[in-house]
Amino acid sequence: MTNDLAIVILAAGQGTRMRSRLPKVLHPLGGRPLVAHVLDNAAALDPVRIEVVVRHDRDRVVETINDVATGVHIVDQDEIPGTGRAVQVALADLGDFAGDVLVLSGDVPLLEASTLADLLATHRASGAAATILSARVDDPTGYGRIIRDAAGDVQRIVEQKDASDDEAAVAEINVGVYVFQAPALRSHLDLVGTANAQGERYLTDVVGLLRDSRLPVAAALAPDATAALGVNDRVQLAEAARILNARTVRRWQLEGVSVQDPATTWIDVDATLAPDVTVLPNTHILGATTIATGATVGPDTSLVDCEVGEDAVVRRTDATLAVIGARTNVGPFAFLRPNTTLAAGGKIGTFVETKNSSIGEGSKVPHLSYIGDTTIGRGVNLGAGAITANYDDLTKHRTEIGDEVHTGSHNVFVAPVRIEAGAKTGAGAVIRKDVPPGALALSVAPQRNVEGWVEKNRPGTGAASAAAGARAAQEAGDGSQEEDG
Repeated sequence: MTNDLAIVILAAGQGTRMRSRLPKVLHPLGGRPLVAHVLDNAAALDPVRIEVVVRHDRDRVVETINDVATGVHIVDQDEIPGTGRAVQVALADLGDFAGDVLVLSGDVPLLEASTLADLLATHRASGAAATILSARVDDPTGYGRIIRDAAGDVQRIVEQKDASDDEAAVAEINVGVYVFQAPALRSHLDLVGTANAQGERYLTDVVGLLRDSRLPVAAALAPDATAALGVNDRVQLAEAARILNARTVRRWQLEGVSVQDPATTWIDVDATLAPDVTVLPNTHILGATTIATGATVGPDTSLVDCEVGEDAVVRRTDATLAVIGARTNVGPFAFLRPNTTLAAGGKIGTFVETKNSSIGEGSKVPHLSYIGDTTIGRGVNLGAGAITANYDDLTKHRTEIGDEVHTGSHNVFVAPVRIEAGAKTGAGAVIRKDVPPGALALSVAPQRNVEGWVEKNRPGTGAASAAAGARAAQEAGDGSQEEDG
């Protein structure tokens, strides 16, 4: 290996404080697993090799890593516990590599690549055998402490469980990020023992061993302590999410997006917003959602992996894997399920649910409708209460509605069925057969009124009393008209 940087990412731990069946490094943050953020930063430094050390729930962790990154080497930690052992097996996989080794934790997701690049530059400029990234915090509980000597040089790192009262009071903490000269790291890892409260091989013990060998150890203070902190429990995960989201929202604001209320707006890191997009309060833009120029999204809207076109308006809507075209209008209270496509100028209105359906240019499904497994042409208007009955208890079937079809209110289309271009349907129709072009489809029987039914079948009720009174008034009115005549 001729390149001078290799990166080792520690992702073997269970993360018991998360109290979860999901491995800690796979918990989502900004729409991506924790470890994915670390992998992104590692790749930005262009190392010769990225090694990820795994153990707990190994197959699930490896599957996720392979989904979010390429060219990563997976190293399995054996039964010997501890971060020191994890780095030791990664070094063995690196063979005779003699450059710098940057060690990252899979649960420290908020560090930016620029901070890591500065750490690497500091390490190389100092000529230290090891350089530690540290942070000063108000509450260091749970973190290893950086212990310095009288001259201010790094002496050792003490873990929380092994710290004396004086050491526990130190506010400078180890955030689990280091740069080592590979030969010095390799030779001193072999000397690390397990005489500590947890019976593990601590990577942090290498610092004291390097000092015993009179090799220099440096520490670089992180410019943003909050970004350097790891995620160990659900409280810290929520705080990390808040920090990352604030960073993401601010970035889009600086790119020309109007975010009316950043505190209630959540934007995942893989989402893309164009200039002149407006985001109203209580809106979640999640996954790989893209929103084009001039669109307005919100309030009270959740978009997951959606595409929103120019000048579209989407309000009080829940949509997943939907394509919303330019100049469309969606909501309020619309539910767009996967594979919904709304073409330019179309509308999906109030209390409308759609699924696996395409709605053509300028077509409207204004209100109180369910549209599933349906193809709708251009210029169509569906009356209120339209239902495409797509399921027969065994199989899903499609409904096809041609161009310029206008339907009456409260129609049910029993799939498979096709309504040809220009056709119309009457109010209350149940359409079971194909409708030819330009035809009017009716299925309602003639209305029949059974006189006196309420008084006969519901005697003594308020309805019977009201009906009798209304009938008496009508008869009195008819009698006076006859006398006048």
